[in-house]
Amino acid sequence: MTEPDDDQNRPVTPRANPAPVWPSTSDDHGRGAPLAPRRFALTAAELSADYPSFDANDGDLPRVSFFAKHRLAVRITALVVVFLLLVAGAAALGYTAGQEAAANVPAPVEPARAVPAIVPAAVPVRTCSVSGAATAAQLGTLHAQVTRADNGEVLFSRLPDAVLQPGSAAAVITAAAAVAKLGADFQLTTTVVDSTTPGTIVLVGRGDATLSSLPEGQQSVYADAPSMSTLAAATLTTYQAAHPDVPITNVVLDATYWDKADRWNSGWDRDLQTGGTLSEVTALQVDGDRADPTAQTSARSTDPIGRAGEVFVQALGLNPDAITVSEGAAETGAPVLAEVSSQPLSTLVGQMLLQNDATLAEMLARVLSVESEFSGSAASLQQAIPQALQGLGLATGELTVRDGSGLSRDNSVSAQFMASVMAAVASNEAVATVLTSLSVAGETGTLAARFADDSAPAVGAISGVAGSLDGSRSLAGVISAPDGTVLSFSLIAVGGGVADDADAALDTLAASLYGCGNNLSNF
Repeated sequence: MTEPDDDQNRPVTPRANPAPVWPSTSDDHGRGAPLAPRRFALTAAELSADYPSFDANDGDLPRVSFFAKHRLAVRITALVVVFLLLVAGAAALGYTAGQEAAANVPAPVEPARAVPAIVPAAVPVRTCSVSGAATAAQLGTLHAQVTRADNGEVLFSRLPDAVLQPGSAAAVITAAAAVAKLGADFQLTTTVVDSTTPGTIVLVGRGDATLSSLPEGQQSVYADAPSMSTLAAATLTTYQAAHPDVPITNVVLDATYWDKADRWNSGWDRDLQTGGTLSEVTALQVDGDRADPTAQTSARSTDPIGRAGEVFVQALGLNPDAITVSEGAAETGAPVLAEVSSQPLSTLVGQMLLQNDATLAEMLARVLSVESEFSGSAASLQQAIPQALQGLGLATGELTVRDGSGLSRDNSVSAQFMASVMAAVASNEAVATVLTSLSVAGETGTLAARFADDSAPAVGAISGVAGSLDGSRSLAGVISAPDGTVLSFSLIAVGGGVADDADAALDTLAASLYGCGNNLSNF
């Protein structure tokens, strides 16, 4: 039968299926039963089973796909892929489970680290340098220390431990010691007492050099000082009431509060006396023994006790030719006829420091000694003043004290110690009155005419004291810096290189410290 070809419209003659040719069924030696034929192809029935479209009568074999041809390999491959996917899934599941398990496992606890018993405080990095001002040629060799007054931290230092002559700047040491021991309200007294000898009265001095010879209403260099005329008037009233019929014929001058022979330090030049800087140190005197009570610098006499007696007799209004004046001591327990008191110590310290009054410094040092149960001698100051300062917590081991004014060349102090005194003055309420008694840069006291030009920015912000001796200039005090830091400082310039304009160089350095404040570097 002929079927048309859809593609070419021509008849296709089917080919006859030849019978398969099987190999011989005999064994290799031609013996035995015939072997079953070996199959090298699928039968028509098998093909029809796998490929329903196959027609056994059609001479062409069906087209077999790759997957059909390699069915076993494909199945094996599929099984391998499935296996790998299962393995990968299990691994992923295991990883996730492991992650979850790891998340639930507490982190290992590190052992506590050792912590020092004392953790050091942070150290600020300071960048403000004053090295230029500190190395000025006018300063010779500079010895300096600058600290924060509130906590004692040292911000700047140059050879701070060397002991040097401080000059009159040492008066601030006397002031701090006196106030610490005696108190700011302490007053010096001058009294007149009676005697068992008829017609005799005794004028007793106890270190008040401010007692004025001027009539009431007139002011000496010591404003509002007690007046000798007031004391004399009160004496007459009381004496005449006690002895109405006995005139005063004898006046005894008692300056035994300390030994009157110990009135001049061997380390002082006598031109300090004749030039008007310092009187002899006696417990009884008037106006600091000045020839002119209204002049800060005025020649002093060689007999301050006798001069005080003359002023007293004159104030009594008695005929000096009818009065015998002598030196002696009051009787123990003698009745007091009259008494006057000085301004409080807080005022006296201000008068001493603002005017650089060496006489007041010496008098307060001797009074401090006596009130501390020492002898009041110059030698006793080495015990009395350090002892009082130790009450402020100051270490005084290297302090050498030969007088109260700093005029002796035998005094010695370090810049470190001076700075510590200034720190106490700035921070200790017990001696706060000393701080308000210091001269103010460009405004008051001995610093009123200083701090000009380059140092002018510090005017009003530095309080301190200045000192000078041959070959030495010093400046010490307290600085209120613009950043609010309070600095205590001591600057001492010594050596042959110290020039006449060293004070200006010290002012410039102090003003530089003011500008730096807490940012002050030690380099």
